[in-house]
Amino acid sequence: MKSDLFAGEHLAEAATFPGMTLQNAKSVKYTVNGEMHARQGSMIAFRGDLQFERKGQGIGGMLKRAVTGEGLALMAVRGQGEAWFAHEAQNCFIVEIEQGEAFTVNGRNVLCFDATLHYDIRTVKGAGMTGGGLFNSVFSGYGKIALMCEGNPIVIPVTPQAPVYVDTDAVVGWSEQLHTSLHRSQSLGSMIRGGSGEAVQLKLEGQGFVVVRPSELTPQKTAN
Repeated sequence: MKSDLFAGEHLAEAATFPGMTLQNAKSVKYTVNGEMHARQGSMIAFRGDLQFERKGQGIGGMLKRAVTGEGLALMAVRGQGEAWFAHEAQNCFIVEIEQGEAFTVNGRNVLCFDATLHYDIRTVKGAGMTGGGLFNSVFSGYGKIALMCEGNPIVIPVTPQAPVYVDTDAVVGWSEQLHTSLHRSQSLGSMIRGGSGEAVQLKLEGQGFVVVRPSELTPQKTAN
């Protein structure tokens, strides 16, 4: 059988080392030798001796998800083999977190990550209890995390001299050490007259970076 489908860029090669790599722009390949974690329902194929189990988060984690709405339903993948992960053909990117670092990321953008990483759901500092996207997952430890994003993300450096303001529906994640607060870009009078539709942003200050996607939040598909 002959086809462009069998060209090298589409072919899944045998693994040469454990861990995650980009299979292509829309999927991640993970060579499992022990355990890793992934978004529930994101596995699209696997080979080898692997088991997939719903990952419990304990009573504390369940309560945080219920209160915050920051859904990060996970599964543990254990054994030896290879698995491929994707979600709604979104673009995939890999971030490596080193010891002592921490990365804040919106749970909707998490695809899979190494079991050596720890995560916790926290309130975004300075954001209070109003608005959307103000509870995020903070990853720390060491290892790699695969993120997914509609379109190609924009990475914006943040410096003490140049804070960055981002739409809470467009932000993917940012350096944990950044200081966060809410910024109102419209006056009350402007809001009463209709305003621009961009009333409140998340302000990030300090030294680091922020990742945003080139679109605001779109309605999530409901599970059948």
